[in-house]
Amino acid sequence: HGLRAAEALPSARTTLRSPGRAPTCQARPPAGSPTARRLLQPVHRANPVAAAAPAGTEKGGWWPSQLGEELSFICGITPALLTDFILMADSKPLPSLDWDPVAAEALLRDVFGVVVDEVIWKGTSASEKVCEWKEPEELKQLLDLELRSQGESKEQILERCQAVIRYSVKTCHPRFFNQLFSGLDPHALAGRIVTESLNTSQYTYEIAPVFVLMEEEVLKKLRALVGWSSGDGVFCPGGSISNMYAVNLARYQRFPDCKQKGLRALPPLALFTTKECHYSVKKGAAFLGLGTDSVRVVKADERGKMIPEDLERQISLAEAEGAVPFLVSATSGTTVLGAFDPLEAIADVCQRRGLWLHVDAAWGGSVLLSQTHRHLLDGIQRADSVAWNPHKLLAAGLQCSALLLRDTTNLLKRCHGSQASYLFQQDKFYDVALDTGDKVVQCGRRVDCLKLWLMWKAQGGQGLERRVNQAFALARYLAEEMKKREGFELVMEPEFVNVCFWFVPPSLRGKQESLDYSERLAKVAPVLKERMVKEGSMMIGYQPHGTRGNFFRLIVANPALTQADMDFLLDELERLGQDL
Repeated sequence: HGLRAAEALPSARTTLRSPGRAPTCQARPPAGSPTARRLLQPVHRANPVAAAAPAGTEKGGWWPSQLGEELSFICGITPALLTDFILMADSKPLPSLDWDPVAAEALLRDVFGVVVDEVIWKGTSASEKVCEWKEPEELKQLLDLELRSQGESKEQILERCQAVIRYSVKTCHPRFFNQLFSGLDPHALAGRIVTESLNTSQYTYEIAPVFVLMEEEVLKKLRALVGWSSGDGVFCPGGSISNMYAVNLARYQRFPDCKQKGLRALPPLALFTTKECHYSVKKGAAFLGLGTDSVRVVKADERGKMIPEDLERQISLAEAEGAVPFLVSATSGTTVLGAFDPLEAIADVCQRRGLWLHVDAAWGGSVLLSQTHRHLLDGIQRADSVAWNPHKLLAAGLQCSALLLRDTTNLLKRCHGSQASYLFQQDKFYDVALDTGDKVVQCGRRVDCLKLWLMWKAQGGQGLERRVNQAFALARYLAEEMKKREGFELVMEPEFVNVCFWFVPPSLRGKQESLDYSERLAKVAPVLKERMVKEGSMMIGYQPHGTRGNFFRLIVANPALTQADMDFLLDELERLGQDL
C-alpha cells in the first residue's frame, strides 16, 4: 500500500478523501522531478507531512492534517513512513544495471570478450592447460564464494568471471577425454547464447512460438533418422530423465489406472536390462516407486552386449515368480565399453512377449547419421522409445537430450498431463495443440532445440556425418598405435569411440604371471590420473569393470581432434608413468 507518490500525488487526493478506499502503489515517480523536489523541501521530522504540503494547501486544505490521519486510518501509514516513501521515490536508482542499458551493454561486451579470450581461444588451445587443479579449501579462498550484503564494481565482477573460467575444467580442450561429451561447436554455442538471452520457457506457444515449432521440426528429423515417419517426442533435462520417462510411459500404457491410483493399482512389475546399462535405469525404477528389485539383470557377452536368449529366460523366470514383465531397456553405446545391443533379436523377443522396447541411445544415437556405421543400430526402428543425446557425440552443448516415441496417440500428454487452467486454457485464440508443456512432468522447461537446430543449419547432415566418421577413424588410429607401443594393452578392440586400455608401467612389464600383477596394475590408472590432472596436461577417465581392475576409458568425441592429439596422449602417458 502507499501512494503513487510525487507526480501522482494529485490523483491520489480523491482516493484518500473517499472513506474505505485504500491507495495503491502502481509506479515510482521520475527521480529528481520538480514536484518531488518541491514536496520534499524542506523536510521536518517533527511534522514531515505538513512540510511536504504543495503550495496553496497550507490553510484549510486537505494536505497538512487530513492526509496523515487518513493514511494512518486507511492503511496504517504514519506521516514518518509517508516521508520515507517519497524519499525513496525521489532517490537515485539502486547501484545495479537495471535502469542503465548502456552500462549493461558495456558489461556484457566485456564478459563476452573474456569468454572469447579465455574459453574459446585458450580453452581450445593444445598449448594451454585442460585444468588448473586446486584443493577445495584453497579454491574456496581463491574464488571468494561468500555472498555479502553490498554489491561489487564492474571491475570486480569481471575478475570473478575470469577466476571462474581459470579454475574450471576446459571441456572444449582437445586433451579432454574424460566424459562422453567434449569440444565446442561455435554455432551450437551461438544458439545457447540466444537461448539464455531470450530466457523463455518451452511450455506454451504464446510465450515460445519459435521454439515450439522448432522443437517439433528437430524431433521430426531425429525420428526420421531412427526410421519413423510419425511419432512424438520431447527434449528432456538429460538422458537419465529420458530413460525414466520411457519407463513411466511403458507402465502407463500397460496400466493406465496407475496415474490416478498409484502403486496400489499395480501388480509386481519387472523390467529387463543388462549390467552394462546406464545407472539411470535402476535410479528410475526407484524414483517411480517400482523399486530396484524390479530391474532384472540380463546377461551380457564378453563385449558387453545383451544376450537375447538370456532375456527370454529372465522374462519366463519373472513370470514364474508372479511378476508382470512390461519393458526391456536395450543400450546402443554403453557407457564404459561402448557396446551396442543386438536390437533386431531383442525386438523379436519383445514382439513375442508384448513388451515395450526402449533403446537407450543417449551415447550411440548419433551414429545414425553415418551411413558407414549406422548398422550398429540395426533394428532401432522397431523400438517404442529412444533416448538420444546430441550433446555428446555431436557436440551440441549441454544439455541436448531427446526422447523419441513411435506412439501417435498422444501418450506423453495422457500420461503426464494435468490440464493446469492457468497455463493450458482450452479457449485460446490459437491451436492449443501447440501448447506442449503438458507432455512433461516439468512446468518450466528450458529451450534445448535451438543449439542443435542452428548447428545442423550450419553443418548440414553431411557435415555432422563427417564428424561422426572422423571420431570412429581417430579411435581406430589410436587403437592401432597402442599396439605398436610397449606398455599399452587394449581391454578389447573398440567397436565405437570408447577406447579402453591399461597402461602397463615399466616395473610391471613381462610380469603378467605374478600373483599380484592385477592388483598392482589396478593402482596405476589412479596415480596417472592424479598426475595428469595436477599438471593440467589432459584428462582421461578410468574405472574397474566386472572382474577387471582399473583401466582407462578414453573417449574420442571432440570434433577438433587430430592424429597429433592421439600421439600426444600416448607420449604423455609414457612420460607420466615412466617411474612407476
